[in-house]
Amino acid sequence: MSHDSGGDSPAAGPVTAATERLIATAATLDDADLAASSLCPGWTRAHVLTHVARNADALSNLLSWARTGRENPMYVSAEARAADIEAGARRSGAEIVDDLHETADRFVRAVMEMPDDGWERQVRGGPAATGDPLPGRRVLWLRLRELEVHHVDLSTGYTPADWPSAFVRRALDETVRAFGRRDDVPAITLEVDGGGVEHLGAEAPVTVGGPPAALLGWLTGRSPGRDLRVQPAGPLPALPSWL
Repeated sequence: MSHDSGGDSPAAGPVTAATERLIATAATLDDADLAASSLCPGWTRAHVLTHVARNADALSNLLSWARTGRENPMYVSAEARAADIEAGARRSGAEIVDDLHETADRFVRAVMEMPDDGWERQVRGGPAATGDPLPGRRVLWLRLRELEVHHVDLSTGYTPADWPSAFVRRALDETVRAFGRRDDVPAITLEVDGGGVEHLGAEAPVTVGGPPAALLGWLTGRSPGRDLRVQPAGPLPALPSWL
């Protein structure tokens, strides 16, 4: 399985389109809808949308770091990140939608201001810059992944089947490779419809097959996998958390 070698290209089109889709969904939710549970344990839809907005600012910080060379972490600390999300989740729907618009605009401006050499400059993700190093160009992919996955987490009808095929190809490729390096993932053979076979671990006793989006939804915990094939017949293997 492979993805387009230009997957980290600093083109903001997919991010802009995903942002517009998510904000359009958010704008349909009233305050009662926002207070309902999301697919993220312990979070309401308001928590998810607030997180998406704060993530835009956090990744804008990384773009600033890549542009200037001056360290600018995503969050001051994990505690500050959690407190901001909790406080923001108590706002009205109109305030949350406005926040999504404003933070998305700031992110796009940060993309537009990036010089060519900034896309290759190394930054660090995570609270207080405690994460692994990554090139500035990867920030666009991280933003797209947040938007697409958390749109599903709103549980409003946007499902893995709605994910753009280019996003699915790359996210599935990265997820399979990441799971293959982990000790807590059971041995599984994946049969990707139209995409060949992938192996997680050696001598896998179970084969799981289906469309790419359905497999990605299951691997990331965004789908129970009811539309997947299992051989030999039986329940799907239990998976650990995605990230």
